[in-house]
Amino acid sequence: MLNETVAGLLNTQVNKEFYSAYLYLDFANFYEDEGLKGFANWYRVQAQEERDHAMLMIQYLQNNDCKVVLESIDKPNIELNQKMDPLKQGYAHEQYVTSLIHNIYAAAYEVKDFRTMQFLDWFVKEQGEEETNASDLIKKMELFGDDAKSLYMLDSELGGRVYAAPSLVL
Repeated sequence: MLNETVAGLLNTQVNKEFYSAYLYLDFANFYEDEGLKGFANWYRVQAQEERDHAMLMIQYLQNNDCKVVLESIDKPNIELNQKMDPLKQGYAHEQYVTSLIHNIYAAAYEVKDFRTMQFLDWFVKEQGEEETNASDLIKKMELFGDDAKSLYMLDSELGGRVYAAPSLVL
């Protein structure tokens, strides 16, 4: 049985991951409205990833005989006016999620819950990749976003992203 604090933090994180998916769908809708279907695709794939992160945590909790409690998901309360807004908001959000994962890891470490720490190792690595991807998107938009041809090429590149389910073994 998991430590009560660790289980509670994981349960909260399930809902945070579903919120992340909801947030990224909001970003996808913004870009769809802007006519940037590649950017919209990139964030739809991102939303799928976040949903699967939540599902992995649900499975881990259930594998450890913990009750999963799904809370309501808040509507994203952010203003998206410029093409750069979702990218910057996304980067800040990934940094926030990283801090949440680190907090769960610290709680597991405190009670010597090595199995949960091992489970979270994948998420720690994943968050490093998420932050890098978000930062790279900002850099590319800063470099190419003002030039229509370059923006078209970047949008086309992002349109080629496909979803690949995580291969974490529980």
